[in-house]
Amino acid sequence: MMENIRIYTSDKYWNQICNDLGMIIVDSPNVADVVFDELDIDKPISIANLQNIILNCVNNVDIIHDIFGKDVVLSNLQRKLIVLLYKNPNITMRELKSALGVLPDMTTHAVETAIYQLRKTYGHDFIINTNGTYKIGRI
Repeated sequence: MMENIRIYTSDKYWNQICNDLGMIIVDSPNVADVVFDELDIDKPISIANLQNIILNCVNNVDIIHDIFGKDVVLSNLQRKLIVLLYKNPNITMRELKSALGVLPDMTTHAVETAIYQLRKTYGHDFIINTNGTYKIGRI
């Protein structure tokens, strides 16, 4: 079930667990399907929950590949944002922030900055805002 998943982690503890589960341990995050260090998993966790988290990440890699037609390097927030917009078109900024773990009333522009950076890199029409709702547009 976990075979053929390329995973990167700098933590020797998680490295051993992922290896025991049959994942392929890689030396660089750039060639990994999942960068374990970005998952913020707290110990203890059941093997079933760990597998579920990793499999969800792998599915998100497929979504990113489908959108761009190739593998791209994105920040963790950018990746989460794109997957969320893909799965939930026409979502408000308040809903986006909440789903990404940012308190809606918190004074931060992390989500807006991620959108700006993605538009700057992939074109203004990549993320579309129509009447206060966001969705994936075109590259």
